[in-house]
Amino acid sequence: MATVREATFELFRAHGMTTIFGNPGSTELPMLADFPDDFTYVLGLQELAVVGMADGFAQASGRPTHVNLHTAPGVGNAVGGIFNAQANKSPLVITAGQQVRPHITIEANLTNRDATEAPQPYVKWAHEPPRAEDVPLALSRAIHQASLPPRGPVFVSIPMDDWDQQADGDRSAQALRRHVSGRVAPDPDALVDLATRLQAAERPVMIAGPDIDVSGGWDAAIALAERQRLPVWASPATGGSRIGFPEGHPNFVGILPPAIGPVSETLKGHDLVLVVGSSVFPYYPYLPGPLLPEGTSLVALTSDPSEAARAPMGDAIVGDVALGLQELLRQLGESDRPVPEPRPAPSDPPESEPMSGSEAMQALAAVWPQDGIAVLESPSSTLALRNRLRLSKPGSYYFGASGGLGYGISAAVGGPARATRPPRRVRARRGIGQYGITALWTAVAYNAPVTFLVLRNEEYMILKWFAALEQVSGAPGLELPGLDTAAVARAYGMDARDVSFGDELSEALRDAIADRDRPRLVQARVASGMWME
Repeated sequence: MATVREATFELFRAHGMTTIFGNPGSTELPMLADFPDDFTYVLGLQELAVVGMADGFAQASGRPTHVNLHTAPGVGNAVGGIFNAQANKSPLVITAGQQVRPHITIEANLTNRDATEAPQPYVKWAHEPPRAEDVPLALSRAIHQASLPPRGPVFVSIPMDDWDQQADGDRSAQALRRHVSGRVAPDPDALVDLATRLQAAERPVMIAGPDIDVSGGWDAAIALAERQRLPVWASPATGGSRIGFPEGHPNFVGILPPAIGPVSETLKGHDLVLVVGSSVFPYYPYLPGPLLPEGTSLVALTSDPSEAARAPMGDAIVGDVALGLQELLRQLGESDRPVPEPRPAPSDPPESEPMSGSEAMQALAAVWPQDGIAVLESPSSTLALRNRLRLSKPGSYYFGASGGLGYGISAAVGGPARATRPPRRVRARRGIGQYGITALWTAVAYNAPVTFLVLRNEEYMILKWFAALEQVSGAPGLELPGLDTAAVARAYGMDARDVSFGDELSEALRDAIADRDRPRLVQARVASGMWME
């Protein structure tokens, strides 16, 4: 009869989960004993970075991904990353070691008291099996729970003396045979009604959200927009973990602002708003106004019942987004509405010393490869990047939808760089914060094909913008003098270059992108101040 460890690794094999991201401690070593040759363990130096790497891998691969953490301290360090994964709807199966069972009741050192409460409320399910022999069955449930829509992280606490115990043979065998399907078609009558409303609308508009890319609905979204001549906005950048529509397409008109009043003003003049694969809406900051313009109705197509229920306005249809789009295409013919006006090209920013953030984004756009993947963590320059790169392929953009930092560097190292086949060069773009910085060590250790672009302005620019908006003066902690990410990268053994001018930046990025054998970092000194275009 198989041990718990043997049955668990067989279960992971059955689900293609042979890459594990972790930062092990003493309570995890029993699981890792005699580590199988067909598995890969990706080591991170801190748990926030570990979860971020797994998050990126899960999104890029589309598969549930195992994260291995160290009992209570490791879970505590990882909570910010778990919060990000929840917002990104990433199917993470998070395990954490626990003290041996005879030690739990007396709360010996490293006991994770009330282990299932620690990651709440950021996981879909949390469990500590009452019997050692049930660990494989619990992990089977965790895998299915993480994978079913809406996807998201789950958590299992496992006492360290469970791994060498005998598994329940019958339950483990049944777990190996199980297949759980999660594609649920939207209500066909509701789609018929939506198709009728679209045909009758005079000025409809589509809002494209991240679940279009996740569900495989990219081509269907393009076909629907073209056939119905719909202008397409991206959902607000603050909550968009992916892009759902090619941003170089003639029907694409821009990115919605993230606040209530500005969204309503942007949608003025449209009689029907079709929101596809996005919450309605990921608002922040609070700028009040009407939820919708006068005379405008809204329908959302979402795979997430929670998103449908919590939307403050409009109707909602719950079901697989790609299946819903495909059914709408079967029902709708060509529209005779006018073709949307093309979006103007961004203007060339004036040259300055040091360069502005917009100059830096223009330098990046000048060398951007067609198969490039952008992993972004720089709220102050999100719009500047997207308006210039105009990314137009599925799986080409990843962003931490929660607003929490620490995702960008980590996701780039663990995610698209490892999961895409064939491997695609990843460009990680971030501000100068140091959240998740230890992922640079992992990038070097595993030769991740990532080019990091870091903008150095020695201030917390996005918080200065919020301070002005919130009429806050005299707040501490907004200046970051001497913060040198390139020096940190070099300390980890990474080739890093400092630049100060746009031409110099394009040259440095071109060289770094061409080097597909190792990670490289380019740090660009930029002027202070906010840029939004």
